[in-house]
Amino acid sequence: MPMVTLTFDNGPDAAVTPLVLDVLRRRAIAASFFVIGARLRDPALRALAERAHAEGHWIGNHTYSHAGPLGDRRVPGHAVAEIGQTQALLGRLAHPDRLFRPVGGGGRLGPHLLSEAARDHLAAEAHTMVLWSAVPGDWRDADGWPARGLAQCLDQSRPLLVLHDIPGGAMRHLDAFLGRLADAGATFRQDFPAECVPMNRGVADAGLAQYVMPEWAKGDARCPAS
Repeated sequence: MPMVTLTFDNGPDAAVTPLVLDVLRRRAIAASFFVIGARLRDPALRALAERAHAEGHWIGNHTYSHAGPLGDRRVPGHAVAEIGQTQALLGRLAHPDRLFRPVGGGGRLGPHLLSEAARDHLAAEAHTMVLWSAVPGDWRDADGWPARGLAQCLDQSRPLLVLHDIPGGAMRHLDAFLGRLADAGATFRQDFPAECVPMNRGVADAGLAQYVMPEWAKGDARCPAS
């Protein structure tokens, strides 16, 4: 039966994050929240990140603006600013492993995730990069994602599931979805499967290269659309 690691991206959100936290508390599930740095400038939204941290959830960095995959960008300093500003705003909320999740652009994995500058900054600052293995698309299909999520999780022994605490109505199904997983024999754990962590505290494994866009591969485009 699968052991599921549950993560949430793109929050905090004033309406949705409290609902998610209430469900997780009721079910005694510890998760991770990869937050957008710009949102932490709002005191009310930062308070939600503080609540999540206080309730035992891990808080990670999901870039400052979520403006698109870092590997698609060539603007000097862009990656460092996106990662560094958010880490500074996290402050004491940051996990000791300095968790970072790149923007996938729809849940895709590939070299678009990181630029060489992003890779070098993550290594220099001893970040841990966290990817994913189950992406049911809750942000684009508010009612259909639970069936896909269940199938994706039950098809793996250690799925790392990505959901989103954002508006759109998808998280109204969260409690029932977690119940269906539990009924199917799934258990929940907070740590990440090794295959989803290509960099741990700044040390890259052999697989990291597949997530880095070489500078020569970007052509002449200065700042592609996200």
